[in-house]
This record gives sequence, structure tokens and C-alpha cells, in this order.
Amino acid sequence: MTDRRSMIKASLLAPALLAKPAAAQTAQSGNNAAGIQMKLPCVVSTWPFGVAANKAAWTVLSKGGRALDAVETGVKIPEADLKNHSVGRAGYPDRDGHVTLDASIMDELGNCGAVACIEHIAHPISVARAVMEKTPHVLLVGDGALQFALEQGFKREELLTPESRAAWQKWLKTAKYQPVANSEVKTYGVGTALGTPGGIHNHDTIGMLAIDAHGNLSGACTTSGAAWKMHGRVGDSPIIGAGLYVDNEVGGATSTGMGEEVIRNVGSYGVVELMRGGMSPQAACKAIVERILKRKPETKMLQVGFLAINKKGEVGAWAIQKGFSYSLCDQASQDRVVPGQAFYEATPGN
Repeated sequence: MTDRRSMIKASLLAPALLAKPAAAQTAQSGNNAAGIQMKLPCVVSTWPFGVAANKAAWTVLSKGGRALDAVETGVKIPEADLKNHSVGRAGYPDRDGHVTLDASIMDELGNCGAVACIEHIAHPISVARAVMEKTPHVLLVGDGALQFALEQGFKREELLTPESRAAWQKWLKTAKYQPVANSEVKTYGVGTALGTPGGIHNHDTIGMLAIDAHGNLSGACTTSGAAWKMHGRVGDSPIIGAGLYVDNEVGGATSTGMGEEVIRNVGSYGVVELMRGGMSPQAACKAIVERILKRKPETKMLQVGFLAINKKGEVGAWAIQKGFSYSLCDQASQDRVVPGQAFYEATPGN
């Protein structure tokens, strides 16, 4: 049996095996290079499917609602989207056929809650909030998270949709425990080498950050994780400080891409701490991506991206591989999508 690292690289990252510097992306010119100033209140999220999520969050923010309510409301949209195979109930399963979900949420007071590897619950973000508000804990996992959710009145559901089941069964015919690299990635749109030909339909995590009319920040992050992962695998999304971190005095950050690398570098916390030291959100995101690349140069074959906002509403983002984009919403515009900057431009291996 292949080891875990080999399986991850072969199944998720093959489209980026040939990478070259994205010179245009690193050039410091234009508004995108300097970050974007939002008008408060506002909400930002990862990926183009964040547009619909942002609009839902805006229904809360535009009425003077709390940022915490906005981010929960917002990310529930992709969690319920049957066409989204990387977040929520329609997520692709692990290699054993289990749909396991991860989510975290954090408010302006530093309160946070999370669930990991939870099954049978369509909206893990709401369970994460219940963990935050109704228990003395931060993180519940697996069967314990499910037990808690059922006790709180959440409905037990079968999350493996017919479409996801068919994709998994087709994958099993040839892949067994190791997905075939490019061909299967292109067939199913799996792989967190986001923005490459194989990643179009599996933009993995949605991370969302909001500032309400009172100037308070909250964040949420939710995902079904990497398709065909080992059963029990947990990425960065439910790990406070890795996939999500909010400090109401400074700002917030969230991540997308290869969760293991984000966890190893406590990425979102790092971005916020650099902003605390005076860096702009854009510069802070870039610096943490550089840190990841410096510590493990081979991660240039992976994808990791960060999105951040500071207390003033300035937004920035940066990624390893070109292709990461994020969505913005404030009074001026509810459907803006911005391409993030990156260090490398991935070229398909075949």
C-alpha cells in the first residue's frame, strides 16, 4: 500500500507537476497587487461560488445584523448546493464511500467552535456554532460530533448523493486506494491543485470573513475535504488558527487548498499576526505563502491560498498556484470576483 504522502500527491496534485513562475502575478502593479478597500459592512469569501454565499450573508449585514449570523447564513448556501462536490451534502466521499465534513466558526469575542469528520449532517457549520455556544469545548469529531448534533436536534441524513456515489464507484474500478492521477482528476474534477484543468469542479473549502455595521468581525470555514481521502482524514478547515482565525482588533484570515500544509504552518493565525505587526492583508498572505514554500520547496507543486481582511475593510489574497480567486460583497457590489495573485502558474502534466 502506498504511504499517505504518495497517495495525496498522486491523487490530488498531479496537474501541477510542471510549474513555472507566474511573473505577471508577482508584479507589484494595479489595485489587485495593493489589496482592495471595501466599504463597511462587507463580506468576502473564497472562490467564485462565494458570490451566492456572500449574497446570503449580505441579507444579514445589510439589515444591521451580526457578522457571526452573516457568515453562518452565507456558507450554508454552498453546503446545500448539490452541484458543489467539495462542500457540504454533495461532497465527494472518502475512498471508503463516507461523506465526512469539517467546519469551524469564530466570532468577534474570540469564541470558536468546530466539528471534524462528521457524517450525516448537512450543515456542519451550524453544528460548529452549537459547539461554540453550547459546550465548553472548541472541537468535536466523528461519532461524538454526530451524537452531539443529533442531541441538538439536527436531522440525520444520507449525504452520499447518487451523482457522488456514481463518481466514487467509477473511481474504485481502477484506483482502488490510489486515484489515477490526471485522467481521473479530469474526469471528476477532483484535486486541490485549484485553478488547473482538474480543479474546476472541486474548489474545495469555502472560507468567509465578514465585518458588520458595528465594526465587528466573524469568520466561517466549511468543506467536505479532499475527494477520495483516507477515512478519518481531517484538513485545515476545522482547525482554529489553520483554516480560520479572527481577531477583532486586527482582522481575519482563512485558507483554501492543501490542508496539511496550512496546518503545518498555522497559516491563518500567521496571516493575522503579520497584520497585527503592520502588514497589509495582501502582504501578510503573500508572506505566509512564502514561508510555506521556504520551509518545504516541494510545495510549489501544491496549492495553498489565503484570503484576509483587516479591521478597516482592506482585503488581500495570495496563493502558491495561479487560479485562486475570491468573491467580494459590500453596498457597492454584491457579485465581484477577483483573481488572486500567486507565485507559480501550473501546467498540466499531460
